[in-house]
Amino acid sequence: MEIKNPNQILEYTSDIGVTKTQRALLPMLILAFLAGVFIAFASEGSTMAAFNLFANPDTYGLGKVLAGAVFGTGLMLVLLAGAELFTGNTLILISVLDKKVKVTAMLRNWLIVYIGNFIGSVFIAYMMNKSGLFNSGGGMFGGQTIKIAAYKTGLPFISAFYLGIMCNWLVCLAVWVASAANDVTGKLFSCFFIIGLFITSGFEHSVANMYYIPAGIMAKGNQLWVEAAKLSGEQLAGLNWITFFTKNLIPVTLGNIVGGSVMVGFLYWVSLKKKKTDN
Repeated sequence: MEIKNPNQILEYTSDIGVTKTQRALLPMLILAFLAGVFIAFASEGSTMAAFNLFANPDTYGLGKVLAGAVFGTGLMLVLLAGAELFTGNTLILISVLDKKVKVTAMLRNWLIVYIGNFIGSVFIAYMMNKSGLFNSGGGMFGGQTIKIAAYKTGLPFISAFYLGIMCNWLVCLAVWVASAANDVTGKLFSCFFIIGLFITSGFEHSVANMYYIPAGIMAKGNQLWVEAAKLSGEQLAGLNWITFFTKNLIPVTLGNIVGGSVMVGFLYWVSLKKKKTDN
């Protein structure tokens, strides 16, 4: 089946941005909540699949590959089931550049969707903590959840920023390539391979971190999981709601915006958009 070429993807993405910004507040918030849930499910599932491999330096890379293979289901659900994901919506900049959408409408969408994504992600983090699943592997699942969160809140600001850029560069490329496919199989493969690359590489996704870090903060209340994490008191103390925002979510979000809107949206718009010339 014929696929869209890059110029057609650009026009399609531009039109989608108009649709996204014209949604009423409540539907937009609900769809954003669902996207947060979908990404959180992918996050916890990828950790469950590979937590025992992460513990061994000899199998750490293999664990990242396995986690990446599972994590792609999050974007698959967003694109095929229908949801509003902040990182993908950074491509709305294309609609702004085409003068189909005002900057204020784009920012409104980003804010509402970001809040909805946050609520959905934290909701799943709370349920995972209450579910008992973190006891899996003698508490190693819970321990790895804490360990991941502590690592993320321990990143230097500039590192988190650049990891955020590279992450959403790939995520938006996955959305871009999936838009080229006219069938479900093509869209699924686009998500699987490109998202797998981002997770295997260890880049930072703001919405995924809305699950990972709150889940780790909540899990700190369980002594079995804390012991399984094998972290120092200083590392555990550095994992809290303040560092969640200041040392991870803020720089990663800024990086995600640059990675999606500039490195994908702006660069493709500049290179592919046909400019009208006066006769």
